[in-house]
Amino acid sequence: MFGAAATAAVFGLLIPLSGCGSSSGDAGDGGTLRLIAAEYGNSSANSSKAFWDKVTADFTAANPGIKVKVELLPWADIDREVSRMVKAGNAPDMALMGSYSDFAAQGKLYSAEELLSISAEANFLQPLAEAGSVGNTLYGLPFVASSRLLFYNTKLFMDAGIIPKDGSVPWQPKTWNDLQTAAKALKTKGVRFPYALPLGPEEAHAETMIWELSNGGGYADSSGNYSLASDANIYTLKWLKEQLVAPGLTGPVPPSQLNRADAFAAFLRGEVGMLNGYPSLSHEARAKGITVGAVSMPVSETLGTGETPPTVGVADWMMAFKQNGNRAEIGKFLDFLYQDKNLSDFAGRYHLLPSTVTASRTPAGGGLDKNDEQFLTALRGAQLYPVNDPTWVTVSDTLKRSIGRAVEPGGDPKAVLEDIAAKASAASKKQH
Repeated sequence: MFGAAATAAVFGLLIPLSGCGSSSGDAGDGGTLRLIAAEYGNSSANSSKAFWDKVTADFTAANPGIKVKVELLPWADIDREVSRMVKAGNAPDMALMGSYSDFAAQGKLYSAEELLSISAEANFLQPLAEAGSVGNTLYGLPFVASSRLLFYNTKLFMDAGIIPKDGSVPWQPKTWNDLQTAAKALKTKGVRFPYALPLGPEEAHAETMIWELSNGGGYADSSGNYSLASDANIYTLKWLKEQLVAPGLTGPVPPSQLNRADAFAAFLRGEVGMLNGYPSLSHEARAKGITVGAVSMPVSETLGTGETPPTVGVADWMMAFKQNGNRAEIGKFLDFLYQDKNLSDFAGRYHLLPSTVTASRTPAGGGLDKNDEQFLTALRGAQLYPVNDPTWVTVSDTLKRSIGRAVEPGGDPKAVLEDIAAKASAASKKQH
């Protein structure tokens, strides 16, 4: 989730630690833990290597008996590679990646209680801890996270007369109709993408969930069961199709073919009036001289303006595998890694949010950028993907590949959602 940014970083979000090492429980026997980490940077200049080199050197200096070897892999390969290792009986000691629950369901992971001190386990931000838990047991340790807000290009809004020329009154949309009205004004002014709606296969599940939540829907009901084809979700996609896509308010690229990275790139070129974004995009835009406004997602007229739906939160998950028996060593390393200064350092490099209460409120490692504070506020009340359901990997893949069809000219939102729901049900039966 997150992932990292228009960099590979914000696009994936967490990092897999993989390892083989001594199977002795003695942390002082010279064992080596192997960490496989996603590369958050998009160039040698901002590679994650510098962070891991420093943190592992500092850790070994404090714990001379334990070394940590780090290997960086592209986000596109992490899940597949770790799954392959586990199937081959060569599980890593740790993995930091986008999902954990399938391994938890197989009984292959240590719980947080077996690894961390009580204070460290209790320090995770609540929405992240809930998403990292199966039942009441925490298996997925959140590392860095992000939330989404609705961005708008203030210059384009001024030019279209949506906000005053001097920017004295920010845009404050309350309902979807307010968003649609702004999109129409932007289109009249010739803005290429009045509202960028990325429902292409890269990350369609995020954009879809943002809209569904703002109509009282979402992927799961209050009991945690999938509710993919609910009446609220069908209405949401029908509205998008008829009120944004059909009138040409989403730009020249069909939403089913527009990926998040392409939408972000267009925003950085000044071609997008509005889109849903996260902190790193805001920083990149400012670096290019684009002034960005960020607001909460407006709600549907059906939901009513008195409601405040949760924003979408995203995190990546650190997990520790039992296979090599290095529980004591892994626990020592994770307690060290999750210190405020280390989390703040990593989050700050990629404009992500640290996953713990103390790191998000202290100035250790530089503290949060002032512009990131509103994302942290949104994260505290965010709803995350149902990552603690072991079928989520399959369901999210289905969503990414097919949800865009619902808003195509001949698309049928109800049929598309029911098809996705049927596949989710089949995956759940297979899992159990």
